[in-house]
Amino acid sequence: MNSNLKLLIPPPLVALAAGFLIWQTSKAAPQLLIHVPAQLGVAILVASVGLFIELTGVIQFFSRRTTVNPLKPNTSSHLITDGFYRFSRNPMYVGMMLLLLAWSVHLGALILGPCAIALAMWYLTIFQIKPEEEALETMFGKDYQTYKSQVRRWI
Repeated sequence: MNSNLKLLIPPPLVALAAGFLIWQTSKAAPQLLIHVPAQLGVAILVASVGLFIELTGVIQFFSRRTTVNPLKPNTSSHLITDGFYRFSRNPMYVGMMLLLLAWSVHLGALILGPCAIALAMWYLTIFQIKPEEEALETMFGKDYQTYKSQVRRWI
């Protein structure tokens, strides 16, 4: 695997690319779209939860004056383990994936959307999260190792 690709693409751009892929595949294969009652309401609910989780994570980082820049994890000043970080080591990414799920529900892309989300999760895990974890382990040592052993990467 090419290490030059690690930490190269900001996670929001990965999410936007996945959202674009979901939109394009829903246009290209309308026969695979599934429309359900209360589809818009479900999409809004899922998007609201995703946005809440993501923004809560960002607020926690700002309140502790640590970086939210995912391309520079080595500039972190605090290891955050409370709030949603008790349940996931990456709640901001979980929030992004929920936003993509909401987009999939809105479009009716309930078959192809989850495939694009899984692809985005795979990419983020390999090229973003694992390098972040290496940096955090170097910076916070045993504290991060303990946290990592107690909290799942995604959910």
